[in-house]
Amino acid sequence: MKSGLSLSLAACATAVVLMLVSCKPGEQQPPAKPPVDTPRAPSIHERPISAKAKAVVDAARERTRLGERYDPSYFTIGFPGGDVPNDRGVCSDVVVRAYRAIGLDLQVLVHDDMSRAFNAYPKMWGLTRTDKNIDHRRVPNLRTFFTRRGASLPVTASPGDYRPGDLVTWTLPRNLPHIGIVSDRVAPGTDRPLILHNIGAGTSEDDVLFAYPITGHYRYYPDGA
Repeated sequence: MKSGLSLSLAACATAVVLMLVSCKPGEQQPPAKPPVDTPRAPSIHERPISAKAKAVVDAARERTRLGERYDPSYFTIGFPGGDVPNDRGVCSDVVVRAYRAIGLDLQVLVHDDMSRAFNAYPKMWGLTRTDKNIDHRRVPNLRTFFTRRGASLPVTASPGDYRPGDLVTWTLPRNLPHIGIVSDRVAPGTDRPLILHNIGAGTSEDDVLFAYPITGHYRYYPDGA
């Protein structure tokens, strides 16, 4: 009996050792069945980004690598395709420059729309006619243009509603208007997208989506995103 018991115990011990060896990393095993779970909505960084939205986001992110400074000065610039000096700009310049990466010149688009419907645009600067140098660089004008083009979307408190390449506007302290581009990256540990913008120290990518009161949400890809 003792001899038989010893053999049985030895066989069991050998089986246990073989089981442990066979589970070492790098050795192939039959795939385990995935646990049954309820479907969940993908986080924002798992959602697809269209080619045009990616081009806009990438162009804006490229600006973060420059030694750019915030400069709200008035400049006389060319038309079309006019731009302020490349080493400076304001929040709206981030958007204007990024959209040129997909062949959309907001300088021309805003000017043409204002020329057709000047009275539809804000009267905050005492102007009586369009100004190709500055109209497209003013956030209230951009908001009006995007709304008139049917690009306005609901403002919500849900991070997932803000897709990469979307535009968001805010009111900053001292009642200053601001605009930025929704990034395809999120704040660590959250589903809250970062924002590509220039808020005073050059273009940067920051966790500010809900830091200030949101005044507008836009998705402008007239030929499809």
